[in-house]
Amino acid sequence: MINEFLNPSALSEAAEMLNSREDVKILAGGTDLLVLLKDKTISCRYIIDIKKIPELNIFEKTNRGLEIGGAISLSKVLSSGLVSGPCSVLKDSAHVHANSLLRNRATLIGNICNASPGGDMLPAALVLDGILEAVCATGSREIPLRDFFTGVKKHVLQKNELVTKIIFPEKQGKGIYLKKKRIKGHDLAQVGVAAFWAADGKLSIALGAVAPTPVLISGLGPFNKETLVKAHADIEREVLSRVNPISDTRSSREYRVAMLKHFVSEIIAKWAKEGL
Repeated sequence: MINEFLNPSALSEAAEMLNSREDVKILAGGTDLLVLLKDKTISCRYIIDIKKIPELNIFEKTNRGLEIGGAISLSKVLSSGLVSGPCSVLKDSAHVHANSLLRNRATLIGNICNASPGGDMLPAALVLDGILEAVCATGSREIPLRDFFTGVKKHVLQKNELVTKIIFPEKQGKGIYLKKKRIKGHDLAQVGVAAFWAADGKLSIALGAVAPTPVLISGLGPFNKETLVKAHADIEREVLSRVNPISDTRSSREYRVAMLKHFVSEIIAKWAKEGL
């Protein structure tokens, strides 16, 4: 049972709350947390609402790249002119996440920290080489997103750490996110594939909902329009070698494998036609 709802207005205050208390949950958007609490899947003694902390509401381009704070909703990601060009893959992902009502609450960082292997924002953030900033009462550290996930809804974040923002370094190229779900409405991914074709010809592919964690395959290539088509079979083989999908209530293993092949083919066909 929740005994206390905490509402810090400063980052240092939130960090001290995390450091001095046990059995704490962070509330950003709450679209997962509140459901789990209501269903009694989880419980906690304290909830820390971080939405009023200024540092968690940053949304800007800096000399490090695009920085998005921990309290920024997916609706803001969708409506922002800052999320353009190479970072547009974030909009592709946010657009197919849940529905407009949930996107008004759900946050990019919350989706990442929930660490569901089927989270829509995870593959896109991975192919963009996202870097998380985490703080605690004694300091801060940066965590490359590729090193963040350790299992189903598990990550390297310590219990006294809070993710303040994600940084997407400046890069050139084009990205895409493709998702297969069971119904037209709000549904988790059966398979999610994000890809980024960098200006130097290198290809990165991130896979969701096909392994205990999202899977990043980076450094493929370099490719141009012609060699990308010729490498189709090799790319597909590499993708399939990195995952061993399970069968569950949302999809069979065989269907997931078939959709991975289909999405790889769709991406290659589209980019072979368009070029960089």
